[in-house]
Amino acid sequence: MPLPNKEQNQPSSSPSPSASKKGKLYIVGIGPGSVEQLTVHAKNVILNADYILGNDTYLDQIESLITTQNVYRSSMGQEVDRAKEAVKMAENHVAVMVSGGDANVYGMAGIVIEVAERNHLDVDIEVVPGVTAMLAGASVLGAPIVTDAATISLSDLLTPWEVIEKRLDLASQADFIISLYNPKSRQRTSNFERAIEIIKRHKPAHVPVGLVKNALRGDEQEFIVTTLGDVLNYNDWVDMRTAIIICNSDSRIWKSPHGDKIITPRGYQKKYEY
Repeated sequence: MPLPNKEQNQPSSSPSPSASKKGKLYIVGIGPGSVEQLTVHAKNVILNADYILGNDTYLDQIESLITTQNVYRSSMGQEVDRAKEAVKMAENHVAVMVSGGDANVYGMAGIVIEVAERNHLDVDIEVVPGVTAMLAGASVLGAPIVTDAATISLSDLLTPWEVIEKRLDLASQADFIISLYNPKSRQRTSNFERAIEIIKRHKPAHVPVGLVKNALRGDEQEFIVTTLGDVLNYNDWVDMRTAIIICNSDSRIWKSPHGDKIITPRGYQKKYEY
């Protein structure tokens, strides 16, 4: 469905310096993608914004909250332009930059605040947290993340692959639970397989792995519970919408009557009887 007529596809002109209203800049994590998964504060901020900025996917996900707000949308890959526009709008208006998941986890918080610093923005900036893909996926899988964990993005657009490989290697050696972000795209088809081969050097084949596609997005959600030894059997199933959680050597799969769950013990069994 189209957004209201106030939507803007091109950068707006700078707000008038004579405007009496002092601005504010919000950077809002919208969580997994459904309005029901927004925090109450995030929802209120969006509803009361003068301007909302984001890429097409995220704006479509919150479309039901857009009424009289001005909308600036752009496509993936235009994050810098979007951040510059948000800073410009926030000088005299309440501007909201929306970001999928949590804005601090591979989201828009970093670039927006960098641009604000570079432009000496003199208004309050508030980052509103959201449920990130690792936590959304974990909630579907049961209890795979209850102890030390690492998040590693497999996108080498901004981070050299050599750095990603080192992080994968060291996190696996330390037996961290590892959540993989951005596992595969049309241009990056081999990074997921390469990452699994690195992790296999240090983690045993029986380690549980959870794959969740479209986590907490209603009927679109799908998930697979498997092991590190077998996960590449699902290589063709993995895409950019897939959250991947590779557990530690203590984790196990529970064949629950209501579907497979992953349990990572935190250590209570070593101290208590239950």
